[in-house]
Amino acid sequence: MTPVGQTLAVDRDLHQPVALRAAELATRVVPPARSSTHHLPLGARTGRAATGSDAGFTFIELMAVLAILAILLAVAIPSFFRVTRSASDRAAQSNLNTAMLHAKAVYQSNGQSFSTPIAVVASVLPPSEPGVTFTTGNSTGQGVVSVFPTADGSAIVLAAFTRSNNCWYQIDNPSGNAAAVQPFTRTGANVSGGATAMTGGAVTTVAAGGLRFSGTTPGTTYVEVKGDRLATDCNARNPTIPANTSYQWLRTAFPAN
Repeated sequence: MTPVGQTLAVDRDLHQPVALRAAELATRVVPPARSSTHHLPLGARTGRAATGSDAGFTFIELMAVLAILAILLAVAIPSFFRVTRSASDRAAQSNLNTAMLHAKAVYQSNGQSFSTPIAVVASVLPPSEPGVTFTTGNSTGQGVVSVFPTADGSAIVLAAFTRSNNCWYQIDNPSGNAAAVQPFTRTGANVSGGATAMTGGAVTTVAAGGLRFSGTTPGTTYVEVKGDRLATDCNARNPTIPANTSYQWLRTAFPAN
């Protein structure tokens, strides 16, 4: 049987290390926790290969990017030019329609005449929009409208050239009694180019020559000459068409291009 004093001494020896250990744990500084990738190389942690310097694109990657860009450009550039040409044609048609409204206003003020007492010429027609001008010569662009009233005042021709190499004409012959002077003829009711007469609505390829409008059919005629690269041909007084040029006309609106 162990004496009481000896038992107490043993208990104190057993508890003394626990107390010291608790004190040490309370004063110990715990280092911050490290992530699972802490010991990985820098390149592995960033998802890039460690090469001693920042790695760029490989040759194959660059070629793939260039191929994609080439495909996009091949699709986008033709579409861009088509939209640009179409916009130019629409602007020319709009300018002709507005100019014709002004010309008809003068026609009514003159007592139904395009020439007397006030001739509908470039100096008479006000600009329909900023950047639009009028000329008695040939049209050089969608914003330059060529104007020609017949001497007898019975009809008027307007023309506008576009960057799509089209020339648009708008002819008004209210009474259907225009004199047989260029660019009008008294021999038929159809528009003709070179030696070819064309029924409205069809597209016809013709030989080189002058473009003639009917002097006997009343109303407004809308004409498109396609593929003429010469702006000098787009002249309201002397409309000309080169060989193998196609044209189309309607009585109700401009032909769809």
